[in-house]
Amino acid sequence: MTKGELVALVAAQAGTGNGDTEKVLDAFRDVIQAKVKAGDDVAYPGLGKFSRVARKARMGRNPQTGAAIKVAASKAPKFTAAAGLKAIVNGGPAPKLAKVK
Repeated sequence: MTKGELVALVAAQAGTGNGDTEKVLDAFRDVIQAKVKAGDDVAYPGLGKFSRVARKARMGRNPQTGAAIKVAASKAPKFTAAAGLKAIVNGGPAPKLAKVK
């Protein structure tokens, strides 16, 4: 699904225009990115939780040469699905969606 398709579907579901819906979805993305970068968890009931995890420095291997290389410590985003989303993915009833015009 492309961003345009997502915007159109959410707009149809909410009964709003595509322009307003795109602004809201972009703002949602921006808030998630800023809060996760700051180290805060962002939970959305029924969907899941966005968080940040720390990865320790470690030794890795170059797959072509087999030489050992140092991999620096880093931070990575993590998404944990909520129980409701897991239930829907595993066969539970999904929400009814509006038709896109």
